[in-house]
Amino acid sequence: MSAPASPATRSAAFPLRILPTATYGKGRARRLVERNVVAYRRRWWILASGFFEPFFYLLSIGLGLNHLVGNLQLAGRPVAYAAYVAPGLLASSAMNGALFDSTFNIFFKLKISKTYDAVLATPIGVRDIAIGEVTWALMRGSIYSFAFLVVMAAMGLVATWWAILCFPAAMLIGFAFAGVGMGATCYMRNWQDFDYVSLASVPMFLFSAVFYPLSVYPGWLQLVVSCTPLYQGVDMLRELDAGVLTPALLGHAAYLFLLGLGGVTVASRRLGILLRP
Repeated sequence: MSAPASPATRSAAFPLRILPTATYGKGRARRLVERNVVAYRRRWWILASGFFEPFFYLLSIGLGLNHLVGNLQLAGRPVAYAAYVAPGLLASSAMNGALFDSTFNIFFKLKISKTYDAVLATPIGVRDIAIGEVTWALMRGSIYSFAFLVVMAAMGLVATWWAILCFPAAMLIGFAFAGVGMGATCYMRNWQDFDYVSLASVPMFLFSAVFYPLSVYPGWLQLVVSCTPLYQGVDMLRELDAGVLTPALLGHAAYLFLLGLGGVTVASRRLGILLRP
């Protein structure tokens, strides 16, 4: 008979037991989410640290350059530079939270600590691992997004009540990057391969129209940038924050959802090969 769970373990997992299963994964995958919650209960400061990078960008660039740049045009009306930049940084916050957890942490569990080998000794299967880890990465990105959206509202950078839709939209961004991050991590052989993650994420952050309009680029580069997932998220959040509801929002949402779903599918299949007895 297994030993009863400690009070600390039960209290850490309690929020997951009272939430609808749709919020953190169904079936056995939720057990892996509970495991991650328990593992981080004494390392909450690691989760909190990822919020500050885009927040500092907002303070330094958004507010620092606000008086120098002046107003920009968004949907035909002028907006302050800080209000223009804030939705883009919200998108990058969702990306950072989901991408970090679905890359470095997954690789450590897969290659170093061999966590998944032990997990597969339980009724949890490979598909449950993929869904559970992507769900946890999505939860981490969602925490950052919610906190950042609260800061935006407190600083007066929310233009309309439609901005409340920015939170589920940011969750969709997190899902896309969590799926892609985990799918890519399953093909990495060593820590040096993570240079490719930085090679992809840093230019995407700098060139995805977070800090200036897409129109500043030449036509061919506009096409390239518009195909990146972060730009899709930035444009979606910027329109929602301004209360501009267009059919393009559905296109952005479909792009990000299919990207995340594809990443989860690839990760599930690849893990099946790597963890096969």
